[in-house]
Amino acid sequence: MYFINKDNDIVTYLNNYETIYILKPDVTDNMNLSLVKYYRTLLKQKGAINIIIQHRGRRHLSYNIFHYYDGIYVQMNYQGNGSLVNFLEKSMRFNDNIVRYLTTKHDDLHSINIY
Repeated sequence: MYFINKDNDIVTYLNNYETIYILKPDVTDNMNLSLVKYYRTLLKQKGAINIIIQHRGRRHLSYNIFHYYDGIYVQMNYQGNGSLVNFLEKSMRFNDNIVRYLTTKHDDLHSINIY
């Protein structure tokens, strides 16, 4: 997808990305919501569009991560560029409440299955 800024002079190609991150199970609901708001504003500030965030809830992990057997899953779908993904993942790497994250690039944003 091509995106033209307000001045109609810069054209940027935006890719479709899906980022899923897993929070520690002892994270409170208020902290969970504040992290969602933080990453939503971070994506908007860095130029992402069509941001969809879904709470996938608490799920059992296939193997323990840092002695945790459960995790809270959050899924974010958005359109942005590669430098945005690098910045987002770097931010998640330094957050102590996130135990894992994964970003995948999708060909088409219309393939999102919303429950």
